[in-house]
Amino acid sequence: MTSERITTMAANGPPPGAPAALYPGKVMHQRLKPFGHRFEYSVFSLLVDIDRLDELAGMTRLLAVNRAGILSFREADHVEQTGETLRQFVDRLLSGAGLHRPAARVLLLAYPRVFGYVFNPISVFFAYDGNGELLALIYAVRNTFGERHIYIAPVEATDLTPAGVRQTRAKVFHVSPFVGMDARYHFRVMPPGRTVRLRIHETESGEPLLAATFHGDAVPLTDASLAVCLVRFPFMTLKVVAGIHWQALRLWLKGARFHKSPPPPALSSYRDTGAEKYRTF
Repeated sequence: MTSERITTMAANGPPPGAPAALYPGKVMHQRLKPFGHRFEYSVFSLLVDIDRLDELAGMTRLLAVNRAGILSFREADHVEQTGETLRQFVDRLLSGAGLHRPAARVLLLAYPRVFGYVFNPISVFFAYDGNGELLALIYAVRNTFGERHIYIAPVEATDLTPAGVRQTRAKVFHVSPFVGMDARYHFRVMPPGRTVRLRIHETESGEPLLAATFHGDAVPLTDASLAVCLVRFPFMTLKVVAGIHWQALRLWLKGARFHKSPPPPALSSYRDTGAEKYRTF
């Protein structure tokens, strides 16, 4: 585990060179208005090179690839079309966003299936060019109603800072019944290296509404490291869903305003649909 606080992309270094790595860490949610509400829990994410799944299958006996297992990773959990591979899926999305040259390497940060079950509130694809520079980030967001929306965000020069990638998108997909649709996401990402950090600040009419973060430190993927994760988080994905509903109940009891679910948008959005220029965080 990384003991020092990494604050720059230079200090974080390049992504792991292996077909996959583990990132044990913590998820935190904090609502800022109309009242404070905060919770935190421990999880572990899997970082997968989508072009090296055959190698991933041979790395450990505890993680199955595209088949049932105690822990498993399945392409079908992340694509949109039946029979589509992760590479075909990502190439199609990047092409739709105007990036017609396929990425040289694509890494996916997501939860694995645990005892056959998985729920990913957000999964992130990191697409790199041949020089190891980020071409795009793909944010795949799910809600507990069985719906998903994908925000494809090519990385512009103005998105890059020494502290990471800063991107913003208008919210077009209903996630929580206690947050309306007149909101905006501000993504603050430290791409995977020695550590990975994902921060999402959500604003409403330009004012801070809530913050959600994940911070994990890289651990090599081995039988031993997976066994430790299984012991520490034996029902992690079930805990994530149970936690979402428990926190929703607490918000309702506190008097949070309920918003009806609108019709779902198109499966993917390729550009920022909002023209508002809100403050950055």
